[in-house]
Amino acid sequence: MRDALGVGVAVGLSGFAFGVTSAGSGLSVLQTCALSLLVFTGASQFALVGALAAGGNPLTAAAGAFFLGVRNAFYGLRLSQLLALPRAVRPFAAHWVIDETSAVALAQPTRRSVRIGFTVTGLTLYALWNLTTLLGALGAEAIGDTDAWGIDAAGPAVFLALLAPMVKTATERVVAGIAVVLGLGLLPVLPAGVPVLVAALAAPAVLYIQGRRQADASNTTQGADR
Repeated sequence: MRDALGVGVAVGLSGFAFGVTSAGSGLSVLQTCALSLLVFTGASQFALVGALAAGGNPLTAAAGAFFLGVRNAFYGLRLSQLLALPRAVRPFAAHWVIDETSAVALAQPTRRSVRIGFTVTGLTLYALWNLTTLLGALGAEAIGDTDAWGIDAAGPAVFLALLAPMVKTATERVVAGIAVVLGLGLLPVLPAGVPVLVAALAAPAVLYIQGRRQADASNTTQGADR
């Protein structure tokens, strides 16, 4: 409960930054609020309004936001096993499958705590994110430059704080390091959302190489025994 509420409140405040950014890109208050209510994945929302603010084509902007949101489908594959929710509830729970709810849920030791972490994080974050989105859109001029406040950094900072303790083995550290290099290196040359998907390839690549090494080592050992 404590972890879930902490994440929900901390990241929920980032809705201010989105509301201001969206209003500054030319979207109406209604359009801004609809994005938070219906899309509800901050990175994709920022990618969409950022592309629109830069004069991008709406279809291209939407495609970038879509690609960035694809990662949530991978979270869902794992969470569906841990949560084991009734079929009638799954479509509603799927709307809350985002970075923060996944990080809190995956850090829990039991199914009960997984469900509590996921539900409380999702409920708190959804309510606060939408409220602050509305306030940010209405008071865009009063809030001023969100970059100066650093509000836009709250979400990534919280997610990294949750993720860091989970990266324990050498393999996990290698995967994380390669993913960072790929994501940052491709950011200037690929459309929004694509670098994140490419960075995700670090995991299967490292696991494949590790598997090949183990197979070679096993073959060498068997050959020596013979």
